[in-house]
Amino acid sequence: MDRSVILDKDRRLVALRRLQQLLDEAYRIPGTNVRFGWDALVGLVPWVGDLTTALMSCGIIVQAHQMRVPRVVQLRMILNIAVDMFIGLVPFFGDVADVFWKSNTKNFVLLERYAMPDARPTPGDWLFVTGAVGAVLLIAIAPLIMVYWIVYSMMRSGLLPAF
Repeated sequence: MDRSVILDKDRRLVALRRLQQLLDEAYRIPGTNVRFGWDALVGLVPWVGDLTTALMSCGIIVQAHQMRVPRVVQLRMILNIAVDMFIGLVPFFGDVADVFWKSNTKNFVLLERYAMPDARPTPGDWLFVTGAVGAVLLIAIAPLIMVYWIVYSMMRSGLLPAF
């Protein structure tokens, strides 16, 4: 590999590590090993804070795409940010969860692991993505099942006429 390409990759990784540290590990709770960053702080502002930090987190994913990280790993990174953003939308609980669900740290570790020309996704990557997509599908289908069950129950009890 060309030396200039390696230096450029290293330069980008250093900049992304700094972003990851600012978002997830900039501060420490005194007397503990618990660290948090701007993600947890900005997330205190409802909706806008979580959206802002999610957009900042996308910088790691953009670089992962440019570094040819496998697509399933990029999808896993997006799902890490989505989990962070949706948990962060829950008042107070989401802000506490931001301290422990460090999507940027998770994504940076994935970027370092897979930013090599011959890197292949692991079965764990596929399992995570498959599970997340399955969960989203179940969440999307659940209301339809509930409506069917309610209508069916009402028809059985005579509250609704049978068609």
